[in-house]
Amino acid sequence: MFLNNREYYVYIITNLNKKVLYTGVTNNLPQRLVEHYLQSGNPVFFAGKYHAYYLLYYEVSAYINNMIEREKEIKGWRMSKKEALINEFNPDWKFLNEEVCGKWPPDNMFHRKEG
Repeated sequence: MFLNNREYYVYIITNLNKKVLYTGVTNNLPQRLVEHYLQSGNPVFFAGKYHAYYLLYYEVSAYINNMIEREKEIKGWRMSKKEALINEFNPDWKFLNEEVCGKWPPDNMFHRKEG
């Protein structure tokens, strides 16, 4: 728990056969994973187009600006460097959705309202 009671995450997700990597940033990792899951198959979104909603990697910080910069940094890397980062954090490339969400897929899934 951070002093400002906020947590921000940089995360990397993949698809079932682990052929694509998507890097994102969020303030609610479990909810964001659900949203990727609900967008699965939607070609409008990269993660949706490739059915990417399986969590492989994440970092957490109390500072959103740090996480935005980290996301940009990771997105700029070659695939091999991203794979090395995942290997260090999660050497078996285990899907971490259940660890983060408690149950996968969770009950009562929804998109956050925009506005």
